[in-house]
Amino acid sequence: MREPLIERVLEFIRGTTDKAFEGLALEVFAFQYQRNPAYRRFCDRRGVTPDTIVRWDDIPALPTAAFKFLDPTCAPPEHVFLTSGTSQGGDRRGQHGFPWLDVYHASLLKSFAAYLLPDGLRPRMLILAPSPDLSPTSSLSHMLGVVRETYGGEGSAHFVGETGMDLTRLIRALREAESRQDRVCLLGSSFAFVHFLDVCLQKGWTFQLPEGSRLMDTGGFKGRSRELSRDELLRLYEKILGIPEVLCINEYGMTEMGSQFYDNPLKNRWLGHSGVRFKEVPPWVRTRILDPTTLEEVPDGQVGLLTHYDLANCGSVLAIETEDLGYRVAEGFEVIGRVPGAEARGCSLTAEELERRQ
Repeated sequence: MREPLIERVLEFIRGTTDKAFEGLALEVFAFQYQRNPAYRRFCDRRGVTPDTIVRWDDIPALPTAAFKFLDPTCAPPEHVFLTSGTSQGGDRRGQHGFPWLDVYHASLLKSFAAYLLPDGLRPRMLILAPSPDLSPTSSLSHMLGVVRETYGGEGSAHFVGETGMDLTRLIRALREAESRQDRVCLLGSSFAFVHFLDVCLQKGWTFQLPEGSRLMDTGGFKGRSRELSRDELLRLYEKILGIPEVLCINEYGMTEMGSQFYDNPLKNRWLGHSGVRFKEVPPWVRTRILDPTTLEEVPDGQVGLLTHYDLANCGSVLAIETEDLGYRVAEGFEVIGRVPGAEARGCSLTAEELERRQ
C-alpha cells in the first residue's frame, strides 16, 4: 500500500480536494528528502531541510542535467523514460522513473483535454511520432499513446515507424478526412511537422481538413532542422493543412517532468475568452523565471531560466531547474529557446533519428 500523501496529490490534480498547493508541496519535499538519498545530499549541501523552509519556492530545484548522473526516484519505478539525445553518449542519457504512473497519467490527460479537447471532441488522431511499443523509453511516445487510447477516435494511428515517417499512409489518412469530413487531431514534434511540411511544399500538396480539426506540436527545432519562426510555422499549418492558428497548439514538456504546458487559444475560444497566446500553468504546478547567474526571480517580461515545481513529480523531485529560457506572460509564460551551449536533446530528436534510417 502506497503513501497516503500520493493519494492526496492525485486528488489535488483531479480537482477533488480543497488542499492548498503550498501545503502539499512542502509535504512532498519532506517525503522526497527522506526517500531520495541523492536529492537529500543535494539539499544538505545547500543547507536546506524540511525544517528550514516555510514556502514552496524555498524548495531546492534540481538541474535537469543531474538526471544523467543520479537516480532521482523515491520508490521502485513502474516505468523509466530516457531523454532522447546527448552529446556524451548513450550512457549519459538522462533518465526519469515514475513509481506511480497513474499520477503522471492524471496530469497529462487533464491538461490535454483542457487545452486540445475543451469541446469534448474525440477525433481521429494522426500521430507523427513512434508508438510506445516502438519507443518504450520515450516520454513523448508514451504520452501520445495514452492520449490516443483515452481520447482518440476510430482510425487513430501512429505514422512514424522503424524506417521513418510513413508518408503514403499519412497522406491517405488526410485525404480520407477531407472526403469524409471527419475532424482529425494531428500530434507530433515540431521537427516532424517541419519535415512533413517541407515534403508537401516540394510536392505541391495541400489539404483542406474539416472545420474543427486541430494540431498539437511540441518542442522546438533544437538546431536539427531549418529554422522557422512560430508565426511562419502557423502560417504553413493553415496554408497546407487548412487548420487555422487558433486550433494549432504548442505543448512544452520534458522527460524530467510529469506535467506539460499548453498554449491557451483553443481553450480560450471555447470559453469565450480573448487575450494573448501563452502557455498556462496547471494548478498543480508553479513556475518561476530566474536569473541564470544569481537564480533570483527576474521582473515580469524579462528573460530568465524556467524552473518548475510539479506535484506530478511526487515520485522523484518536485522542483526542476531547466536549461530553457522564457519570460512571464500574464499568469503563464512563453519559451524562447535554450541556454546557449546546452546540448541538443528532447522529443524533436526522436523523429530525426528515425528519419535517418530511411
